[in-house]
Amino acid sequence: MFAWLANAWRVPELRRRVMFTALILALYRLGSWMPAPGVNSDQIKSYFNGQGGTILSLLNVFSGGALSHFALFALGIMPYVTASIILQLLTVVVPKLEQLQKEGEQGTAKINQYTRYLTVVLAAGQSAGYAYLFQRQGVLDANAGRFVLIVVTLTAGTTLLMWMGELITKRGVGNGISLLIFASILTSAPTGVVAWVNGGPTEKLFFPIIAIAIIVAVVFVQEGQRRIPIQYAKRIVGRRQVAGGSTYMPLRVNMAGVIPVIFAAAVMAFFPTLGQFVPSTQGFVNKYFQPTNLTYLLLEGLLIVVFTYFYTAVQFNPVDQADNLRKHGGYIPGIRPGPPTATYLDRVLTRLTLPGALYLAIVAVAPSIFIRYGGFQQATSRALGGTSVLIVVGVALDTMRQMESQMMMRHYEGFLK
Repeated sequence: MFAWLANAWRVPELRRRVMFTALILALYRLGSWMPAPGVNSDQIKSYFNGQGGTILSLLNVFSGGALSHFALFALGIMPYVTASIILQLLTVVVPKLEQLQKEGEQGTAKINQYTRYLTVVLAAGQSAGYAYLFQRQGVLDANAGRFVLIVVTLTAGTTLLMWMGELITKRGVGNGISLLIFASILTSAPTGVVAWVNGGPTEKLFFPIIAIAIIVAVVFVQEGQRRIPIQYAKRIVGRRQVAGGSTYMPLRVNMAGVIPVIFAAAVMAFFPTLGQFVPSTQGFVNKYFQPTNLTYLLLEGLLIVVFTYFYTAVQFNPVDQADNLRKHGGYIPGIRPGPPTATYLDRVLTRLTLPGALYLAIVAVAPSIFIRYGGFQQATSRALGGTSVLIVVGVALDTMRQMESQMMMRHYEGFLK
């Protein structure tokens, strides 16, 4: 372990990227503790102490505790995640967006610009909703001018956070948005550990077993792949004949990573949040859409499966892959090039995605069900539950994989054996 850490630190570019990422994350944590103008953070925090097991406690985890202080980054990066979900869904049904997606880098940049605009709109609406909620609960004293100032401040904080995530992606170790969520969840880990230490004998005995089992399952499935053999025919390049070779196309069992879990958490936050602002729906929400409710967990699992298939289809297009193989003289042994290859890849990917989607849903939902009926504390289940551990381990693996590629470029021994 110390050997590959030393090797990573010897690479100047990788060292600069790691230090830059650490600096951005430190600034993010600083902004998560600085309260918005005119906010009494002690009153907000005392209000959150009585919100265990509600959607506000879940959103507080994803904001890294910033929401309980009503800090500059109280909204976290979730408005950007929600905007990304909306734009990706619209890409399927809006022909103009679908055409932009096929235009390559220029079209992707245009879609990203639309995502940023939508993020600002969602952040403004969400910050206004939180300010109204806290004012109605009597923990925020705000007139019209201060109300507008708070909304502008929180919206600007989310916009700044979105920019910081993009900076990590370009100049850091990559996965900027995922790393911000990763850092937010890790801040609640000490609370979960303290709750586990102060828990009962059953909790002390079984919770480490559950956590280790989740981590092992995540690593095992995340690294699992189906290798499709690829054969290349001989080609004439200039005046020379280049011999063909054989390789393989790796199709990961879970090609979507932890994105479906983040998407599902963002969607499931809508109904409980609505219940906070519309009192007439509070009874229905409390009965069916609390994070510890069985209906909530089953619906979250279903959304994870749906988003896994959706995001996998966005990431991997069998038709484009088949066309690329044919252009470069490659083919799958026993499968004709062109449409038959695309059909074969689509069939394999569909069958491969099913266990990956079920794995994500089970790992995210089953521990919460076990914790609920096993008498575990809410702090433990929310800070160290299946969804949190799944996101943390998944993002850590993706980040290590990107750092591994940087190491391999310089012939150093990497992270992953």
